Amino acid sequence: MPHDIITAPGHDRERSLGWLAVAWMEHFCLHGPGDVSGEPVAPIIDEYCGFLVDTYALGENGRRLYDHVFLSRPKGCAKSEVAALIGIFEAMGPCRFDGWAKEGEVFRDEWGLGFEYHYREGEPKGKRVKDPYIRCVATEEGQAGLVYDTIHLNLTEGPLAKAMPNKSAAGLTRIAVPGGGEIVPSTASAASKDGGKDTVTLFDETHLYNKPELRQTYKTLTRNLVKRRKSAETFAFESTTMFQPGEDSVAEQTYNVIRDLRAGKLKKHPRQLFDHRYGDITPEDLGDEEKLRQALKESYGDCWWNDIDGLITEIMDPRNDVTASFRYWFNTPTSAENAWIAEYEWRACGPQDDDPATQLFANKGDVITLGFDGSRKRRKGVTDSTALIGCRVSDGLLFEVKVWEQPKDYRGEDGWEVPIGEVNREIRQAFKDYKVVGFYADPAKWESHVAEWEAKYGPHLKVKSTVAHPIEWWMIGGRNTKVVEALRQFEDAVLDKELHHDGSKILWSHVINARRRETTVGVQIAKENPDSPNKIDAAVAAVLAWQARLDAVAKGIGARQKKRVAARIR
Repeated sequence: MPHDIITAPGHDRERSLGWLAVAWMEHFCLHGPGDVSGEPVAPIIDEYCGFLVDTYALGENGRRLYDHVFLSRPKGCAKSEVAALIGIFEAMGPCRFDGWAKEGEVFRDEWGLGFEYHYREGEPKGKRVKDPYIRCVATEEGQAGLVYDTIHLNLTEGPLAKAMPNKSAAGLTRIAVPGGGEIVPSTASAASKDGGKDTVTLFDETHLYNKPELRQTYKTLTRNLVKRRKSAETFAFESTTMFQPGEDSVAEQTYNVIRDLRAGKLKKHPRQLFDHRYGDITPEDLGDEEKLRQALKESYGDCWWNDIDGLITEIMDPRNDVTASFRYWFNTPTSAENAWIAEYEWRACGPQDDDPATQLFANKGDVITLGFDGSRKRRKGVTDSTALIGCRVSDGLLFEVKVWEQPKDYRGEDGWEVPIGEVNREIRQAFKDYKVVGFYADPAKWESHVAEWEAKYGPHLKVKSTVAHPIEWWMIGGRNTKVVEALRQFEDAVLDKELHHDGSKILWSHVINARRRETTVGVQIAKENPDSPNKIDAAVAAVLAWQARLDAVAKGIGARQKKRVAARIR
């Protein structure tokens, strides 16, 4: 099933306090407000057991692996309840490392409420946090939130109520933790004034954190967690349903961090646990009931209490918004309304997990074309990327040769600039590794370098942009008609699945970042705004590589050789 779990190096589920956490929660905790309010949470479903074990994973030194844990599920999957369980355990449970267990060691709750946990030899033991401070963040003023309500119910009506010092200890605006500490609901304005005692901050439904004050709340509170991190091993919990692309919500920012991690853009792992389940379906299949059912089973996983038949009826109702269905029920990102190519369209042209035949790679000696789009430094904002993309002529496989992007941690005052020497080396190496028959480059701000490449490589190319300039292929200026036609041919190849790609994360993100721009001559592409950090240069380079490939095919270059079969002539 489509389920992305991104963990840190050294992650080992056997080295986790999560097994103890699950047993403790199942013994003490109740469901919060709703149809099953007040009933025991036991048994916790398997995938949430796995998430809790991952959340409490430890390094070999016994310290937490994660400063930030992220849970993404569709509507109706009790994400807020998972947050509440973590909050209760952080306040009153053995949630921090206390050495490695010896054979026969047992943990018993300090209140005599009958909880016993028999450690396995070598398993991490747990102890309570000293003076825990758990913050449940709500998005609206005057709203305590479901997370806090669930915690409050447990500490007033559940087994743990007997551990509270008195009935007034658990109020509607503050819960005093036995032995010291607090659990509080928090709003944007209150959080901005807080001094930062938090040991755990619970952010619920972060796709709604799409306003400046909510984004600032998130930044302030996560920054405050650093104050007690060394002594209390603080962390942030984030739950969400799929975000609306382009709103720059906190959920979207977290997804982008993981995208950059998977693309190899981050120099260091961000100590982020990422758990995202979704349904794999395209808009064209929303009218197919069986495909709908399968995609909903994928997205809802172990959350069996949801009415799949009812969801199918809801989704197939023509009055309901398709974009909302993708986000809320399939937990799948939808493309922006003005997206050039939708993500599901690009995904369909790439590697499919269940089909090894789609796992395609370029090999040395392949006949290919190259596309290049370059950038130069800018004094303000993030410098555009520089991209070199290849395309195998025989089958139209696009692959990343090299993409240079401004490092995330760049702090220079003069603006980052791509190392031109590296660009020249990569181009030179590409000509050594492959049989390059065509090379199209947008010369904007790279005119002198493109001229040098034409002098060096032009005579050897079988496909030329023009006789005078075999490599130069302007994407701006007075060539709008040709640019529009090249973009149309690329888009058609994606829609018709004539084009394939190797799954490059950078190329993927650049294609998805591209926005349609209607002009007097047709559709062109651009960033969402000129200063956007979401770049599209690899997409432009891919269009150029594809155009060179089309020109090669038109000349009969690099086509698959038909096998000759000998046959006896009678």
